[in-house]
Amino acid sequence: MSGVLPIAINNATKIMPALQKLDKEYVGIMRLHKDVSDKDLNNAVKRFIGRIKQTPPVRSAVAGRERERMVYSFEIIERDDRNVLFKTHVESGTYIRVICHHVGGLLGGAHMAELRRTKVGSFFEKHVVKIHDLADAYVEWKENENVKNLEKLVLPIESAVRHVKKIEVKDSAVFSVLHGSPLYAQAIEKLDKVEKDELVTVMNKNKLLALGIVNADNINEKGIIIKIDRVIVKS
Repeated sequence: MSGVLPIAINNATKIMPALQKLDKEYVGIMRLHKDVSDKDLNNAVKRFIGRIKQTPPVRSAVAGRERERMVYSFEIIERDDRNVLFKTHVESGTYIRVICHHVGGLLGGAHMAELRRTKVGSFFEKHVVKIHDLADAYVEWKENENVKNLEKLVLPIESAVRHVKKIEVKDSAVFSVLHGSPLYAQAIEKLDKVEKDELVTVMNKNKLLALGIVNADNINEKGIIIKIDRVIVKS
């Protein structure tokens, strides 16, 4: 496995819950165990587009229980004999090696030979940073107090939560947010259309303050509108 892997550092690790369920895109090579026609291959692949059921492999970090996942697309890009280059867009938590195995079950056998993650949510390969470049930029900052190269490589925390709905709070509410106090209607400047129990970002002047959980169906309700889940900025 290679490719895109969002990593948070320092205080930004608090926003990881907002990244855990992002859709992913992959490019990989599936190795067929027998000679298969293009027609049979395409027909087999189509069986695994849409909502599917799969059990995580034995060597995985989750319990081996069957669950449903959405496969939005599975495209055959090209093939060289039994090597099939494919591209797929899937729901988070989908095991591509399991899909390849199941496709092979219809064709006399197949396994995943290579896999590269090309997209996670709004993060693309163009955002990928090589670890040695990051290390060099860090040394430059520590030794020469030159932060420019480091700033080019490390994205601001707000870029990681663009996909999350936003609550903009008034200046007068910032102190309360930073101390974990819940938000009432009078503290909110504006908000996206949200649903109860939805995870949202709590912002002020485009700066991320906290993650919150919606506690009411609309802003006109009395009582707590947003419960603060975790404060991002230190008070």
